[in-house]
Amino acid sequence: MLRAGIRVPPGFAVTTDSYLEFLTEAGIANEINNILAAVDPDEMASLDDAGAKIRSLIENAPMPSATADAIRESYASLCEKCQVEDLPVAVRSSATAEDLPTASFAGQQDTYLWIKGADQVIRMAQKCWASLFTPRAISYRIKMNFPHDKVLISVGVQKMVNARAAGVMFTLNPINGDISKVVIEGSWGLGETVVSGMVTPDKFVVDKVVFEISERTISPKTIECVYDAEKGVIHCEVPQDRQSTPCIDDQEIKELVRIARQIEDHYGSPQDIEWAIDRDFPFPENIFIVQSRPETVWSQRSKGPVLGKKTGYELLMEEALKTRKVRL
Repeated sequence: MLRAGIRVPPGFAVTTDSYLEFLTEAGIANEINNILAAVDPDEMASLDDAGAKIRSLIENAPMPSATADAIRESYASLCEKCQVEDLPVAVRSSATAEDLPTASFAGQQDTYLWIKGADQVIRMAQKCWASLFTPRAISYRIKMNFPHDKVLISVGVQKMVNARAAGVMFTLNPINGDISKVVIEGSWGLGETVVSGMVTPDKFVVDKVVFEISERTISPKTIECVYDAEKGVIHCEVPQDRQSTPCIDDQEIKELVRIARQIEDHYGSPQDIEWAIDRDFPFPENIFIVQSRPETVWSQRSKGPVLGKKTGYELLMEEALKTRKVRL
């Protein structure tokens, strides 16, 4: 996304090669495979037990010194770049199967927010590796007939966005597959409350071509996820006067739509995007994209023409979006 000119928080990545080197040096790959081979996917207790054993193996094995040193150096460089000592960062999991257009592995691994200090970044990176083996992730791979050893994991470390509001957006309508719309959902504070379903977010349906907001639903947002200097990330009650106030204004909505179109154009397919608005920057420099992945439901459905011809709607949208790399 950086190459496409999308504003993303600065950071660095711990590659899948580092994960493989860790498994090799720790000598735990065979033990992991043996545990997985004995799993009964229809028994939750079996999935829980297997996941707990594997995560314990990964979290308690020593990280290779070369990898740990590289993380320390990269984190120090990031702190220097941002001119902040012990810069707060988000440590995000990214599995290699996560962004497949034909399966929805996304969201099955862990993310840790407001992490400070190289030692904690290293610890959370290892916990991200371990999260490849949550019961949900194990079960889903079995269900999708996807070999466990074919799924690797990298870790992204990014400057933490001091989010006033955050959420997700889709470059089509996830309810009906309408590719002429961008649907934005958001709430106050960090995006965890939206992604986890803790709140019913505000929702905006926007025309992708003329930027008209055709639908807006402002929900009572009673909980927000924020950072507390002493307690870390906490959930707190939203003040009454903000609960029914839109978490983003119209100019922010339209800028998000513009960015969504740019990302979709860059990747050439409908996208599922996570965004955040930083309270420390002015508009539009305050809008950051923290993740984008292919939309995996409607983009995979056949849109067969009637009697071998495109519908009037499809022809209209093809004309409206003919300069864009969007699949019809």
